Amino acid sequence: MIKILMIEDDAELAEILTEYLEQFDIKVKNVEDPYLGLSMLSVEDFDLIILDLTLPGIDGLDVCKEIRKDYDIPIIISSARHDILDKVTALENGADDYLPKPYNPRELEARIRTILRRQPSIKKDEKEEEKELVLDENKQEIRFKGKPLDLTAAEYGILSYLMKKEGGVVSREELIYNIEAISEESSNKSIDVIVGRIRQKLGESPKEPRHIKSVRGIGYKFIP
Repeated sequence: MIKILMIEDDAELAEILTEYLEQFDIKVKNVEDPYLGLSMLSVEDFDLIILDLTLPGIDGLDVCKEIRKDYDIPIIISSARHDILDKVTALENGADDYLPKPYNPRELEARIRTILRRQPSIKKDEKEEEKELVLDENKQEIRFKGKPLDLTAAEYGILSYLMKKEGGVVSREELIYNIEAISEESSNKSIDVIVGRIRQKLGESPKEPRHIKSVRGIGYKFIP
């Protein structure tokens, strides 16, 4: 099923489009508040966004720009504004298509499928699927064997930092100064304690750890 986030403050139009697209196995989640729409992108995965331009609190062109800063998701502008400057600006800000209102919902459905056909197939790299540990920075989580780990901010900070430095040796001091959740007053011993807790959550033996290896006199390195 195709999942779409629609940011549209016309509730009646949103309901019409949602019911119509549902017939074609397209599930639409509509929000009227653009700020709520932006926040939803960090907690849910969508295949495409339908974005109105005339929104409360922030112009849709700015919303488009904000989305494009962090996401490659396709965007269709759905707007009653017919000014050619709006259309050009929307496309320059990263929109994939511009559909002026009013339009037939059938045309919207056709455009959705056309854009998604152009997108590369979104499949996980086989090597990533084989990995026990996967870092998802958008969701601020680390999955172990497919399930999110229950980590404190400091534990997440250390493990994610080590994972991004994959194979490289990271000193305890580097961890202290580069992780916001760890005070700069912390000692090397406190880093060892946090690493010990992470290893426990990964089910690792301190003597023969699988992923977080100790480097004598320096710190640690991550082995995928």
